Amino acid sequence: MNGVHDMGGMDGFGKVEPEANEPMFHELWESRVLAMVRAMGAAGAFNIDASRFYREALPPHVYLSSSYYKKWLLGLEDLLLDKGYLAREDIAAGHAVKPAKPLAPGKLSVSDVERTMVRGKFGRPAPAPAKFKAGDRVRARNIHPTTHTRLPRYVRGHLGVVERDHGCHVFPDTAANDAGENPQWLYTVVFDGRELWGPGSDPTIKVSIDAFEPYLEPA
Repeated sequence: MNGVHDMGGMDGFGKVEPEANEPMFHELWESRVLAMVRAMGAAGAFNIDASRFYREALPPHVYLSSSYYKKWLLGLEDLLLDKGYLAREDIAAGHAVKPAKPLAPGKLSVSDVERTMVRGKFGRPAPAPAKFKAGDRVRARNIHPTTHTRLPRYVRGHLGVVERDHGCHVFPDTAANDAGENPQWLYTVVFDGRELWGPGSDPTIKVSIDAFEPYLEPA
């Protein structure tokens, strides 16, 4: 979807100020939010693409004024409300008020924690041959989906070159909507900085993105 979260190529947001020796969490509640997101995902309440979409769908003024883990918390609340795992009365009370909706895989146990902290495997068998190969010139489609997509807005409509084929993977655009995995080929595509930012751009700049096959068309 088009939203304030897609900041690539935008300006006016101020200088990036790296924090020296930045801790993993600045407050205890942040670690609890991460744990809740990972636990509910592992228990089958949602997939990673749906989780991303709900954070992206926060109103712009909320998104821009929220810290990283506050976005996670607000997105989690909205997602669990929509899925029926949480009621507004629960949020207002700060604890469960209404009976919880059961989770298909069941509760997350201590023995499952290590597994949930390991990155999932998203590779899938290919439903059809790949349309592109390394060295092919492609154009990123100028699409404007209403839900989650992994195609950055700043590359849409621009020419690039396929650098690598990563095989077939779960397609985030459908997974986020519970519309199935719909496996698609995934490529690394390299764009010249001047193609993206114009002739005044640094001629040495190149930008690489990972793009699913439906995002691309032959150039």
